[in-house]
Amino acid sequence: MAGVVHRGRGRRTINEINMVPFIDVMLVLLIIFMVTAPLIAPSVVDLPSVGKATKQPDQVVQIIIGKDEALQLKLKDKATGINLKEVASAVKQAQAGVPNTAVVISADKAVKYESVVRVMDTLQRAGVARVGLSVQLAP
Repeated sequence: MAGVVHRGRGRRTINEINMVPFIDVMLVLLIIFMVTAPLIAPSVVDLPSVGKATKQPDQVVQIIIGKDEALQLKLKDKATGINLKEVASAVKQAQAGVPNTAVVISADKAVKYESVVRVMDTLQRAGVARVGLSVQLAP
């Protein structure tokens, strides 16, 4: 609330903020945080690890994205070059006859993530169920 000062003829309002309640609230919050901070125990986050699948795939179809964003389809040590439009049909053809086939996407670290997502999206739209990303563990 603004106070009114009577000086001379006119009435003027005082435009000042009372800082005392603000400082009191901040000091109370500071004391609360100082008291409760030592009582909080750091929690442990369990991160997922690689290789805990219940059933290993019967066959693995690997899609390799090179530095120049060229795609290769690798099946049983045989790699063939493909483009993005052919990737869904090539994977479906490789999965034919083998029910538990996983698709793994491996990309060079210099490749934009957009390229990897584009391949994953193409496979998802084609109805490929098991798609994963290849990870390399640091030595």
